[in-house]
Amino acid sequence: MTMQATLAEPFSPPQALQPDCHPDDLLRLEVDDIAIDLLTGIYSEETHLPQPLRISIAVDLVTPDRFAPETALSASKNYLDLREAVTKAIPRDRHFTLIEAIADHVADTLFLGDPRVRRVSVKIVKLAISEGGEAIGMTLVRHRR
Repeated sequence: MTMQATLAEPFSPPQALQPDCHPDDLLRLEVDDIAIDLLTGIYSEETHLPQPLRISIAVDLVTPDRFAPETALSASKNYLDLREAVTKAIPRDRHFTLIEAIADHVADTLFLGDPRVRRVSVKIVKLAISEGGEAIGMTLVRHRR
């Protein structure tokens, strides 16, 4: 007796050939070089005017086993959420003494907005203090607790 697949039966590879997802698999979404002016700084010449910053974000998400061609956006995350954590969620009328506090605000926004977010990395470059084109700033990495 021979077995023939019909069109009504989708092909499924034997279990041994299906890729196993590692428990540490993740999906990293990134948005780089968001330009924004914010009130930040500790020196008197910094505290009265918004300063130009460049912010980059990487977010690690819990990921499904596979992304099929027809996978819906809800299985991932909209990149615009990352951008809006900077462009819309940071209060423009608040002075942040340290840019680290800005990074924490962005991380908190992303953690609160999606329970699948496992890790957030926020890099902030202070453009106004560069003298030779160097990128002066910091990167903050937070993990969900």
